Amino acid sequence: MRFYNTLTRRKDEFVPIEKNKVKMYSCGPTVYNYFHIGNARPFIIFDTLRNYLEYRGYEVTFVQNFTDVDDKIINRANEEGISPLEVADKYIKEYFVDADGLGIRRASVHPRVTECIEDIIEFIEELIQKGHAYEIDGDVYYDTKSFDGYGKLSRQNMEELNAGARIDVDDRKKSPSDFALWKKKKEGEIGWISPWGEGRPGWHIECSVMSRKYLGDTIDIHSGGQDLIFPHHENEIAQSEGRSGKEFAHYWLHNGYININNQKMSKSLNNFFTVREISEVIDLEIVRFFLLSAQYRNPVNFSQDLLDAAKSGMERLYNTKHKVEFLLEQAQGMIKEDEKEFVSKLPSYRELFIEAMDDDLNTADGISAIFELSKFINTTVSEKSSKEYLQECMNIFCELTNVLNIIQKKKSDGFDEDKINELIEQRSLAKKEKNFAEADRIRGQLHDMGVEVLDTRQGTTWKKID
Repeated sequence: MRFYNTLTRRKDEFVPIEKNKVKMYSCGPTVYNYFHIGNARPFIIFDTLRNYLEYRGYEVTFVQNFTDVDDKIINRANEEGISPLEVADKYIKEYFVDADGLGIRRASVHPRVTECIEDIIEFIEELIQKGHAYEIDGDVYYDTKSFDGYGKLSRQNMEELNAGARIDVDDRKKSPSDFALWKKKKEGEIGWISPWGEGRPGWHIECSVMSRKYLGDTIDIHSGGQDLIFPHHENEIAQSEGRSGKEFAHYWLHNGYININNQKMSKSLNNFFTVREISEVIDLEIVRFFLLSAQYRNPVNFSQDLLDAAKSGMERLYNTKHKVEFLLEQAQGMIKEDEKEFVSKLPSYRELFIEAMDDDLNTADGISAIFELSKFINTTVSEKSSKEYLQECMNIFCELTNVLNIIQKKKSDGFDEDKINELIEQRSLAKKEKNFAEADRIRGQLHDMGVEVLDTRQGTTWKKID
């Protein structure tokens, strides 16, 4: 298994610190609003990475934080006339609604900044003691020149960083690239008591602290969007390694950007969409499928045409699943002699899938392997297939789709299956009695319910209307 490591700029063989165990940290949302489609990509990608590592036999401890104190949260609180913590509570709940829609599992731990204030203060005190931080009138800054490795992740030297960084202008700082670890409380802001006076943490310090608290000084994988390489992840390295003297993370994984209709997503261009807004017009499983259909490090274009193509692809896979489910309901018997060769070929699709996913989590090729499996299943199963062979097909199909958490819905999701089956039985009886007008009426009723009736040689089945 190899991953492209931003730190080394190459695909590195994955060797965890502890055999068969993986410590993984991924940056979570700042909870002042519903998260947008750009946020959704790393959440989905690194959720899938966690799934795949577990599939390959690793025990994964996965930490994804919530930033629940921040300037944006404070501003939203002032707008809504509630406290910052109430804003955070509200949007953490909403995060899980959208995450569930996207098929994103809960992390092992979802720590919040406000739950780790004492740990943050202790961490900052250690940095000051080691000469990596300094306090000025209630504000505490990290001294970037005190850390020799500063810039190693983004591959920029100090002069470039000082010239090009989006940094807070403060003449009191030793260097323009120095960044805030602790911010002095301003009038009307939330704050906590510290050795430097009342205030709150800076943004970068929280991830270093929460990673250390739940995973230790050194972790296997740190992940996030490409936009976090600098300054956020660069600053995490400086803080963590400055305090511990140990390597912070062995593998740094970053996903590419999302463009909307070939344009950078921006509120000024009116193409800024939250996942909640998207969910009102598109099934979020399609969004997950679409985002996994591209290699995660490549930029991806989010457009209606591409979403429609993803929907069509998903439907092809669902049709395969439903076909096998339908045949299984009536099939009997052990594997037949002529099916043994088919069974012997099924593992090759698992191997194809693993080969793709082992190569830097190439979900695009992983999905291609599933389509190849789907094609093979469709050409080898029929109403004559044995129950054992059909179950073998279903097992490997579900095994691979479960890793990506796609094609998970049951045929009856959102439908009254008992009512549908009752109407289909009534229609069959009407046809048997040659009451074709009644049969047509029932077909029309089912159509109005969003159900298409399919008469096959194996019997009558149904599917959702597109």
